[in-house]
Amino acid sequence: MPENKGLVLVVEDEGNIADLQRRYLSREGYGVHVEADGEGALAAARRLRPVAIVLDIALPGMDGMEVCRRLREAGDWTPVVFVTARDEVTDRILGLEIGADDYLTKPFSPQELVARVKSLLRRAAGPQRDPVCRLGRLTLDDGRRTLRVDDRAVELTTTEFNLLAFLMRHPEQVFTREQLLAQVWGYAGYRDTRVMDVYVSQLRAKLGDASPIRTVRGVGYSVTGIRP
Repeated sequence: MPENKGLVLVVEDEGNIADLQRRYLSREGYGVHVEADGEGALAAARRLRPVAIVLDIALPGMDGMEVCRRLREAGDWTPVVFVTARDEVTDRILGLEIGADDYLTKPFSPQELVARVKSLLRRAAGPQRDPVCRLGRLTLDDGRRTLRVDDRAVELTTTEFNLLAFLMRHPEQVFTREQLLAQVWGYAGYRDTRVMDVYVSQLRAKLGDASPIRTVRGVGYSVTGIRP
């Protein structure tokens, strides 16, 4: 049997799908706890402290987006993979905006789900580094998940924060939209990579003239400034 890699909370109201996810995750050495509704998912997340959550959006009662929203509002940053039958770009953006770390559209292979969970946990563990990163007028704290422009605190959504953190950790490097999707969310699986333009636009609006993000025409994005 593989070594225990931690507990994954699976939230799925279709029993056959939940069982399939449980079996494949168990084979990889994860403990698995299954819940079938949003209220049970919240209680289990708080009680069990899983290493990751596989969260269906269409749940009876409280849906998966509300579950994720409440977890993030409570300061719980457990990696979340949304699972849904919907495949609209606006739905994907909303899910990531609320605080999900990845997004799978049904039908999907259980092997892909396992790969996504493993990828999220590798990124979450990451190498040890100084949580505070400074670039130009920006000070970003990964540990507290805060951003300051000069002495002013700036509120960012989960996705905005993750994108800015990645760019600030790699100053002067140019990334395509596909590369940013892969680095920030683990894969470049979106048909329309223009979702990245939406996040960049939102960041620039919040950062104002302190924004270090520049557009490299025909390629993608980069940040300029003083290395952390």
